Amino acid sequence: MKKSFTFASMEFSEILGQTHLKNHLMKSTDNGRISHAQLFIGKEGTGTLPIAIAYAQYILCKGSGDVESCNLRCSKLMHPDLHFAFPVATNEVIKTRPVSNLFLEEWRSFVALNPYGNLFEWLQSIGVENKQGQIGVDEAEEIVKALKLKSYEGGFKIMIIWMAEKMNASASNKLLKLLEEPPEKTVFILVAENEDQIISTIKSRCQVLHFPLLSENDIVKGLVETEGTDPPIAKQIAIQADGDFNKALHLLHNDTSDEQFEQWFIIWVRAAFKAKGNAAVIQELIGWSDTISKTGRETQKRFLSYCLQFFRQALLLNYNADSLVFLQPKTPNFNLENFAPFVHSGNIIEIDKELNEAIYHIERNGSAKIILLDLSIKLTRLLHIKEA
Repeated sequence: MKKSFTFASMEFSEILGQTHLKNHLMKSTDNGRISHAQLFIGKEGTGTLPIAIAYAQYILCKGSGDVESCNLRCSKLMHPDLHFAFPVATNEVIKTRPVSNLFLEEWRSFVALNPYGNLFEWLQSIGVENKQGQIGVDEAEEIVKALKLKSYEGGFKIMIIWMAEKMNASASNKLLKLLEEPPEKTVFILVAENEDQIISTIKSRCQVLHFPLLSENDIVKGLVETEGTDPPIAKQIAIQADGDFNKALHLLHNDTSDEQFEQWFIIWVRAAFKAKGNAAVIQELIGWSDTISKTGRETQKRFLSYCLQFFRQALLLNYNADSLVFLQPKTPNFNLENFAPFVHSGNIIEIDKELNEAIYHIERNGSAKIILLDLSIKLTRLLHIKEA
């Protein structure tokens, strides 16, 4: 899917919303209060990465003798004192010891195309969407090596670690001392979506900033100004985007992955509903689990997150919160209004819990086929629970 969103520059003024956080970061820099280790926590599409880059640019270029040249190099992610680490994996070109420096050209293209992009899209761009990218001990060694060198321009050195929750234990432990006692004028900016997956010893060494979801107005502004979207359409998309600008871009450009996910979901719930007391239908669920398990783990996690959203939309419709329902299934002979009564206060909490647990176990390399089949068998019971 091609998106046209790009930064004219990597300055704070170019970034959607988050005014309070942008002002805080600029003011603290102006006052000389730059914490050496910071952790930016925010859900996908809230702008954590672009703000991290803009913040790095503000620090590096504020006292530069040639501000225009500094801003240009930062906007192209080519400033010699701006370093990056991000999840990677072996692919057809990089067959052993993958580290971020080997993927810098792809990284610059990815960020230029859509700085609000997610991990799955990044892994797709380097041809490893069927693997789980990680930040391993080889990466940690590269970080230590890069930051021990003197600043190229005599000022700050900045290391942005994107999707920092993907650091494995070995990498995290290797970076602890450096985070606690970094070289002079060294700044770490860790960017993450899931705070719970950051180990406590890393988190305790960082100043934590939490990023709220973007407002509908912010998303409308972004779609109108960067995509040329008609305001009424932008407004409709912003309502559906749940504060996530990346999702808004997917909706605008008619991303096809949701259509595939919808088909998988409807096959699943129909089979699960029929399977109670019908052993023959269990074979359908086994076949379904086998199909999904053959996709990559990131696809599996995205699909299960989509299932969570589908169930929640059905719940809202069941309780007449029509203004909050944006899901419009395209599958023939499937009506959300008919499905909605099967999702209610008596089963939604357990459905939510089981889906989140499945995501958790897939994240940790459990057997996807077993996890999905177990989830399916539980769903056969949950869909038949009556509301109290």
